[in-house]
Amino acid sequence: MTRPTGIDPRGPRVAAGVTSVLLVVVLVLGGGVAGTLLLGLVAASFAIGATRGVSATWQAALFRAVVRPRLGPPAELEDPAPPRFAQLVGLVVTGAGVVLALLGVPAAVPVAAAVALAAAFLNAAFGFCLGCEIYTLGVRLRHRSTAA
Repeated sequence: MTRPTGIDPRGPRVAAGVTSVLLVVVLVLGGGVAGTLLLGLVAASFAIGATRGVSATWQAALFRAVVRPRLGPPAELEDPAPPRFAQLVGLVVTGAGVVLALLGVPAAVPVAAAVALAAAFLNAAFGFCLGCEIYTLGVRLRHRSTAA
């Protein structure tokens, strides 16, 4: 029997909710050492999601252990590539914030956290994955350029 490919689309939404909470805490902590360290943790989580896939993150493990057993099966599975790309976008934003903070840019942490929070909140609250939409746009543009 073949195993279905794809991921439960509710998992990335739950992960985005957890990430949103962490990013709010980063904003409360500000650009000091604690805020920079927490943003670094968020960036590390994005790095795992970008390199190994969203199912490999600690947020996905939390979803599988706590949330998923309380839900029915998903109506359909989702292609893991767009959420994985969204993790890369999150890594670029939060990673840039951490690097710039380490280089002495005081506003880097709150600005990066705010941008990442906007995207994470859109996904968690409304199911709108900004990184996934960028991925889909890229695929369309790539197909358009090869067809021409």
